[in-house]
Amino acid sequence: MDGIVWVVQTTLPGEWLEPQVGEWAFELVESGLAACVQRDSIQSTYRWEGNVEVSDEWRIQIKTSQSKVQELSSVISQKHPYDTPQILAWKADSSTDFTSWVEG
Repeated sequence: MDGIVWVVQTTLPGEWLEPQVGEWAFELVESGLAACVQRDSIQSTYRWEGNVEVSDEWRIQIKTSQSKVQELSSVISQKHPYDTPQILAWKADSSTDFTSWVEG
């Protein structure tokens, strides 16, 4: 593996229907901030406002280039329905071909 891509992860409300999640993901790819967005349904357990909560959510995992991580994170913050969205980002080793594709 000779390449590096960035993975940015967030969650969206579980009550959102798949087409709504798909549109949210589509906009990130269409804007050029993301090369790929994957989504899956999960169940989260977390503390919020002093209570332990359990809820269904959508996990959104986004592949992007280093040059777009900051702008992508900013757009997620602006468009996110949660008051405090989860935005995680990390570097991932990848094949040279995949890195080239992500970088566009």
